[in-house]
Amino acid sequence: MDQPTHNGRTMSETLDSLPTPALILDRAVLLRNTRRMSQRLAAAGVALRPHVKTAKSLEVARLATEGHDGRITVSTLAEARYFAAGGFKDIFYAVGIVPSKLPAISALRRQGVNLRVVTDNLPVARAIAESGSAGNSFSVFIEIDSGAGRAGLPYPDLSALVEIARTLHDAPNIELAGVMTHGGHSYHENTVAGIRRAADQERIAVTAAAKMLRDAGLPCPIVSAGSTPTTMHAAGFEGITEMRPGVYVFNDLDQVGIGSCGAGDMALSVMASVIGHYPHRNQLLIDAGALALSKDISAQEFMPKAGYGTIKDSPVPELAVVACSQEHGFVGADAALPYDKLPIGSRVRIMPNHACITAAAYDRYYVVDSEQGDGRTVIATYDRVNGW
Repeated sequence: MDQPTHNGRTMSETLDSLPTPALILDRAVLLRNTRRMSQRLAAAGVALRPHVKTAKSLEVARLATEGHDGRITVSTLAEARYFAAGGFKDIFYAVGIVPSKLPAISALRRQGVNLRVVTDNLPVARAIAESGSAGNSFSVFIEIDSGAGRAGLPYPDLSALVEIARTLHDAPNIELAGVMTHGGHSYHENTVAGIRRAADQERIAVTAAAKMLRDAGLPCPIVSAGSTPTTMHAAGFEGITEMRPGVYVFNDLDQVGIGSCGAGDMALSVMASVIGHYPHRNQLLIDAGALALSKDISAQEFMPKAGYGTIKDSPVPELAVVACSQEHGFVGADAALPYDKLPIGSRVRIMPNHACITAAAYDRYYVVDSEQGDGRTVIATYDRVNGW
């Protein structure tokens, strides 16, 4: 059992003694989630490169990569430095690179970290090539837009792909790592059939790009795709070499609404205290507002009464945070609230809409285990990295 510590001191904490708001992680659920994804991709013969921007935690990343080769995905340079210092050596920084960040990439690569970058445009490819000619080394993916509409060369118009790839491949010290895409449009589907359509679009687009490069005599060793929904529900992964799911380690209301997981697969919650009763408006207040929960309403697309998070083990149906100010959460439901069951000072746990954004407000996870003892004892704290 991990011994929880904080500021170098041993703790003996329970959910009832934590300061609120606090970020709670159920390790039993976390382990089920990581093992399920690990087994799915291992059985498919596809490498797992988890996107660790969700947890931003060494402990969680180590669990997610257990039994695999340790490759990970990050979304900030702060994450890249943190995970590199923690022993991860194959790191994909999956946000479009700009020339001003190339020196920071080079510095980490000189420390023995295979920090890979991504671009989808020729001017940046030329800047990378120029830096390679000056003696710096890079490993570069080219991004394909398979339907999410965020970044990447838009499939099927891949007319710029070969020129970008050749600019990189012909430059000294540059590895053309391959092509990548993110099937983010899967987040707007809530049936297995819909998610499988998005997964197929994702796979077809990125493998078509890989074929175009190979047909032009260019290398494409890695064909990288992935989101949690498409990784969970894709009918097949033919032509894909690695997948990059992220939020699956924790899951959230958004993933429940989509159908990527069940309600029992949510590992993350926010512990808050009840600070006020307002029967005249059938609400109570908690000390977790927009900064503690975020104002992400993504789950409301398919769960309109999710609000800014729902109350775990609620005494009434569909009890949720219906509004937020900075430090206050307004909790309500259609049914009359049982104030006697939620007295002032009592604790509630809020299941977040979007785990990645909710967790970003905190510097640590208080870890419990719902399969050990009463599930309310803090058995560890996991740190996390924030910032950019």
